[in-house]
Amino acid sequence: MNDAAVWAVVPAAGKGMRMGSETPKQYLLLAGKPVVQHTLEVLIEHPQITGVAIVIAADDAHWSVCANSISSELRVATGGAERCHSVLAGLENLSDIASDDDWVLVHDAARPCLRASDINHMIEALRASTTGGILAVPVGDTLKRCNADNEIESTVDRTRLWRALTPQMFRIGTLRAAIDAALNKGVLVTDEAQAIEAFGVTPRVVQGHADNIKITHPTDLALAEVFLQAQGRA
Repeated sequence: MNDAAVWAVVPAAGKGMRMGSETPKQYLLLAGKPVVQHTLEVLIEHPQITGVAIVIAADDAHWSVCANSISSELRVATGGAERCHSVLAGLENLSDIASDDDWVLVHDAARPCLRASDINHMIEALRASTTGGILAVPVGDTLKRCNADNEIESTVDRTRLWRALTPQMFRIGTLRAAIDAALNKGVLVTDEAQAIEAFGVTPRVVQGHADNIKITHPTDLALAEVFLQAQGRA
């Protein structure tokens, strides 16, 4: 179904404790705007994305201020304890306007440097597929496996290893069923592809750009600003 609509879900209910800030990382300022605003703008402005749902925490005290700076209409859902619960809430929020056969791009709120060209590439590569897939980059560094004392046990062959990014693109109905199945087994999947894999479906990887970083540590903000400037977005 190449004519299926494409939607986006942005889980933004996390606290980002590793940032060491009382403000959740998605609301920290980056080039004059909250991180999540950069993230949402690239999705909202993309011509192939029909609509965007953001999923926020029940006690979120920051979203209302951020929302005033976003002109486009967004659907807002309340998230859960873990990322997978929030993604599921975002899918449910779209259920009244989206078909199970439509596509959804699930993208981290704290990845503000996503390129529109990578969205184009992903949709083009996956839209005719039956399985969907994820944006990823090949692992370029040498990998070491260590023991509990941080002593190197072996060097890991990095051939065919990829670093998973977002967006992750799947059929709405399939992804909802896969996350439900994982939760029913007590498994808290850390990304959508993990749920899809456990559901018996084999996702593909689509190569993206390494500047699609996730804001995790304080130094990431400065690096993200450099990337946004290089993209002409800051």
